[in-house]
Amino acid sequence: MSITAAKKAEIIKEFQRDEKDSGSPEVQVAVLTHRIRELTDHLKGHKHDYSSQRGLLQMVSTRTRLLKYLARIDRQRYLDLIQKLGLRK
Repeated sequence: MSITAAKKAEIIKEFQRDEKDSGSPEVQVAVLTHRIRELTDHLKGHKHDYSSQRGLLQMVSTRTRLLKYLARIDRQRYLDLIQKLGLRK
């Protein structure tokens, strides 16, 4: 269920704004989105895993807050990110 270091590095490299960036909202949202998708697949087969379900809700909440922040500070970066991740229609 956890993300491998190689996969995380790949996601960071794809979404970073410069070569030393690993904490921008775009990177954080991309990593959270990957973790959310993996955990969602896990929960499809393990419906009674309530602790993982709680963790999923926390991750979704964190991602929502980061997206609201990004939309507030730079609307174009927000729109590019949600299109790239396929989050909203």
